[in-house]
Amino acid sequence: MLSQQRVVMPRQPGAFRSGKAVARPVRRPIIKTTAMLKVMISGAPAAGKGTQCAKIIDKYNLVHISVGDILRDEVKNGTAAGKKAKDFMDRGVLVPDEVVVEMVKSRLAQDDVKQRGWLLDGYPRSASQAEAIEKEGIRPDLFLLIQVPDELLVERVVGRRLDPMTGAIYHLKYNPPPPEIVGRLQQRSDDTEEKCRVRVDTHNANVGAVVGYYTDVMKEIDGTKSMDAVFQDISAALDEVITKKDPLEAYCKDAPAADECRVYE
Repeated sequence: MLSQQRVVMPRQPGAFRSGKAVARPVRRPIIKTTAMLKVMISGAPAAGKGTQCAKIIDKYNLVHISVGDILRDEVKNGTAAGKKAKDFMDRGVLVPDEVVVEMVKSRLAQDDVKQRGWLLDGYPRSASQAEAIEKEGIRPDLFLLIQVPDELLVERVVGRRLDPMTGAIYHLKYNPPPPEIVGRLQQRSDDTEEKCRVRVDTHNANVGAVVGYYTDVMKEIDGTKSMDAVFQDISAALDEVITKKDPLEAYCKDAPAADECRVYE
């Protein structure tokens, strides 16, 4: 889907000559098109996916879509899909893929998504989920996979500490807390090495099957770099997709002066 915007063009130099009436050239406004991006992002726990999602949304104005958020909203609002999901949740079993896909389809059909594009966060998580949304024609322009070695993931998780008074999160190595508050910091119950390794192993067991559906649009991102460096790599990948989808947008964005982005007949 492409949005349209008029670009106002200044008068061409030399359009009039002294002593002669010279007709102005026919000028029509160029239509500047902005490609609607469809992006999926995946990464193990503590890979930095949440931080990068926030940066992507801020820069590219995509609609952030988390299946967990959709599920909670649908159940809260008592939709048909939400009622189906609640029945499974009340019985303590996983919500079937077809119910989740129904929710995702409904969310992607809303106006804000159609106008701005979407960032699907952490979904699909299994081959069955990937196959289900493929059948529905839900496919990204770009699949971002943030890669971080398992040992570093564990280190990131085990070193996290929560300040219960402010809600701030610190890391004993990478973001040390002020000495005066160390005594009140807490380690969340799921931030242990044992539980982290279970979550990482689950991610590793499933991600290979998922990316098999998206090898032609996948970009691996080195998540061991700084947050800003990781985002630079992600931005480069997204900008490349924009260029392919809408070369005019890329040219107008990079032109040194607005005058260069004009069309005359």
